[in-house]
Amino acid sequence: MTGQDLIVVPTEGQPPAIIAGSGRKARDRIEHFLRAAIDNDNTRRAYGRALGSFFGFLEDGGRERVQDIGPLDVRDYLEAAKANRLSTATLKQHMAAVRMLFDHLVTGGVLEHNPALSVKASRQKLGKGKTPVLTAEEAGELLRSIETVSVVGLRDRALIGVMVFTFARVSAACGMNVADIFHQQRRLWVRLHEKGGKFHEMPCHHTLEGYLSEYIEHARLGEAARVPLFQAIKHRPYGRGQAELTGERFHRISAWKMVQRRARAAGIATEVCNHTFRGTGITAYLENGGTLEKARQMAAHASTRTTQLYDRREDRVTLDEVVKINIRG
Repeated sequence: MTGQDLIVVPTEGQPPAIIAGSGRKARDRIEHFLRAAIDNDNTRRAYGRALGSFFGFLEDGGRERVQDIGPLDVRDYLEAAKANRLSTATLKQHMAAVRMLFDHLVTGGVLEHNPALSVKASRQKLGKGKTPVLTAEEAGELLRSIETVSVVGLRDRALIGVMVFTFARVSAACGMNVADIFHQQRRLWVRLHEKGGKFHEMPCHHTLEGYLSEYIEHARLGEAARVPLFQAIKHRPYGRGQAELTGERFHRISAWKMVQRRARAAGIATEVCNHTFRGTGITAYLENGGTLEKARQMAAHASTRTTQLYDRREDRVTLDEVVKINIRG
């Protein structure tokens, strides 16, 4: 399948010929879809790749204009994507991108009908998520292993703490400003920047409250309300081991590298990622008597079906049962 990595935004490369041949109105509407109709940067990039793949496939099939695309073209693309072994989740994402774009073209007067509406993608069976999680003991070992004599260690511990104790996505945590840490009802609260420009507020666990307070005090961020809470670090040319904040927001990719490094240093064999801590926090909460509905609210999920993907309590049951196979090799 061609065009898989293409982003369909004119400033990031030449648009596919099928878009260029569809007329100025269609081109402008497609550009508007990717530039203005999608709030989340990650979703915008993912949909751009999906549409690049879709239009590349249609060009190979001889289509020259968006206006010529019909339901059979969409179905053929879906079948070709299945043959290329795209996962069910990826197929659903591609179909969501295609449907949303065509809806945008219909409301913009480019098309009369959405050719993707009658094409059904494979249903994804929701069970257990694939993100690796840590036990509560491992999470505690990781947090305790982080040195706290430098601003780097305090930042890293506070960021991981936010993801564990508030079930925050890494983008929501990294998107926080200092002003998003505030006092209310005699407790410290966090305001998370969620998808779609929404805010989600959570009271801090007492452990997280200590992590954040120590980091903010050491970094002298208390009066800098509008600056990023978690910032990139630059090392000073002199003074070995010393570092200071740059004022620039800590990126989620840098956070991923950080948690990988911290997990290795703590001797944790699990291949952790940023999302690990969301699942770890949710599972620990449920293991200690929390309810699925409250976990949904705390994680800002629209449905408990999504929250269930992070519930790994059955993993512990399975491990407990396996050790009963008392065979000595």
